[in-house]
Amino acid sequence: MNLPTAWIFLFLPLLWLNLESSGAERHSLTYIYTALSKPVNSPGIHQFTAMGLLDDRMIDYFDSDNPKKVPKQDWMKERLPDDYWEKGTQSRQSKQQWFNVNINILKGRMRQNDTDVHVLQWRHGCEGDMSNGKLEFHRGTDMYSYDGKDFLAFDDAEAVWVALTNEAMQTVNTWNGVQDLKDKTKGYLENKCMKWLNKFVNYGEEQLRGASPPEVYLFTKCAKVETNVILTCLATGFYPKDIILRIRRNDRILTEEDGLFSSGVRPNEDETFQRKDSVEILRSDISTYSCEVIHKATNISVRKEWDHTLPKCSESPLVVPVIAVLVIVLVLAAAVVPFVLYKKGFLGRCNIASILGTLSQHNAV
Repeated sequence: MNLPTAWIFLFLPLLWLNLESSGAERHSLTYIYTALSKPVNSPGIHQFTAMGLLDDRMIDYFDSDNPKKVPKQDWMKERLPDDYWEKGTQSRQSKQQWFNVNINILKGRMRQNDTDVHVLQWRHGCEGDMSNGKLEFHRGTDMYSYDGKDFLAFDDAEAVWVALTNEAMQTVNTWNGVQDLKDKTKGYLENKCMKWLNKFVNYGEEQLRGASPPEVYLFTKCAKVETNVILTCLATGFYPKDIILRIRRNDRILTEEDGLFSSGVRPNEDETFQRKDSVEILRSDISTYSCEVIHKATNISVRKEWDHTLPKCSESPLVVPVIAVLVIVLVLAAAVVPFVLYKKGFLGRCNIASILGTLSQHNAV
């Protein structure tokens, strides 16, 4: 695996995050660990990293080059005692050793050598729905991936480990044979994790209340089919991620059956979120199209109507490339033809510059 591939694997945890919105107020606590089989000697890429996220925002961090668990939010630093960070540091250091051992075991099982960089990742945590002022368990997640592919996961409902690839069967059979491990995994997800989630939500309540309203845009862009345009509704800059977005045609909500396609909720670089829904329509469509966005956290409800402004689309996207090719051909002809004539003796004592000038004039015509 080359370095660009390693970069992709390092950012897979972002793809794993639950970015779909829910109707109820929901919070999540997630821990993500990433280990490389060997150093890559690239700035910002560490052989081992670990991070905690509350509602997809980083709250603590650890890496092998700075092996100390540190807070990433002011309220974490203010509300948690020194021994919390000391114990957290010790825990992360021991997990780093565990990852080093197990990534070597997997390399042996997969018959891999040390030529490529291999990546082992673990993600675990819980989600809770707010009920009567308290978060109630919704679901837990405990899963591993290897080299960017799902490896094994814990089925919390059945309290068993499940192999997601054939190479994981050996591990699953061993872990399912240890009842205490299954009990502790289930107990952590449903109890201990939820306890910390409730505590962190209370600690960070002021920050969580600092919600950001969405900016809403409704616009069209050119489609591949000349007679069509793509109508897009974009909501961006909002936090938290729970949002409702609908595109309506004459007050009827459009669905996938109407050709609607959605990006889903995705993170921005500033810890806010965005969502983009689009549908392809006829340029001649005179129906009333509108975009409705509801963001409960900021008590925002927006409805924008399309003003039927159409983009200026080139009738043929091949026109510019074709013209460019013709120009290149003519320039080459202007340079090559006189040379060929000269080599064949057709020019005699004629002035090559005058021939080139004649060709240039013809090209201009």
